[in-house]
Amino acid sequence: MLDSIEQVQQALGSALYYADRALATTIFLSAKLRKPLFLEGEAGVGKTEVAKVLAQVLDTKLIRLQCYEGLDANHALYEWNYAKQLLRIKLEEGHTDGREAVERSIFSQEYLIRRPLLEAISFEGPRPPVLLIDEVDRADEEFEAFLLEVLSDFQITIPELGTIKAKEPPFVVLTSNRTREIQDALKRRALYMWLDYPTFERELQIIEAKVPGISDQLASQVAQFMQVLRRMELYKRPGIAETLDWAMALMALGADQLNRQVVGETLGCILKYQEDLGLLTEDAIEDLLDRIGLGDIARAMGTR
Repeated sequence: MLDSIEQVQQALGSALYYADRALATTIFLSAKLRKPLFLEGEAGVGKTEVAKVLAQVLDTKLIRLQCYEGLDANHALYEWNYAKQLLRIKLEEGHTDGREAVERSIFSQEYLIRRPLLEAISFEGPRPPVLLIDEVDRADEEFEAFLLEVLSDFQITIPELGTIKAKEPPFVVLTSNRTREIQDALKRRALYMWLDYPTFERELQIIEAKVPGISDQLASQVAQFMQVLRRMELYKRPGIAETLDWAMALMALGADQLNRQVVGETLGCILKYQEDLGLLTEDAIEDLLDRIGLGDIARAMGTR
């Protein structure tokens, strides 16, 4: 499904992810060159969804490593099941088996807890998994340095078991919301793509695909409103996920078009900070509706 840029776009589209040619080209090259795909952009623009959809269209497993402050190698690679090991030691007390035999037993695959990186490297499926390293910007710089080694060789050494090497490298997708700058060394090992908020045409296409039953009129109005809303000086501009939540909320309320009242009552679907909600006064809502050509209708219906 990744033999050409056009096939990439078609495959993603079949899973209701509408990638432009630039993104499809980067995904195609990432697959052909066997290099990680590094996606950066604002939260909510569809970075994580790329990995989910790729796993779907490639019919393989998605393995996700969610990054956070303080994440270390043990939580990303593997840990020993200490509780199970202690239980085994207790059960062996008083038996004639030697100490070395017990040690060999408790440091075997049976007692190994595989975390995402080891799971991806040791994957035994018919085709390599998609490894999603999500929000890598939330992890520490020390963890970035550790990732460099893993992504270079796709092998790890467990002292008690030896070296485990991937039969085939997983398809790696790294994402960043750019809360901090990622080291150049990590970016150099990947193909980079910045994902921006969608154009009106793309957002309308997504709404119509993801919100079954929505009318053409309401879908168009929602897409237009989100486009003008994102031009405001907001603390956090809403992403595609908020657009879809809002569209579904409007349908649940039986709204057939936007007006001042329904917009004001559903702002919590698209804005998540009090500072931003405070900016959307009634006058501000009317101004936004004016800019998408709904001012007169909105004022009439908003006063009912």
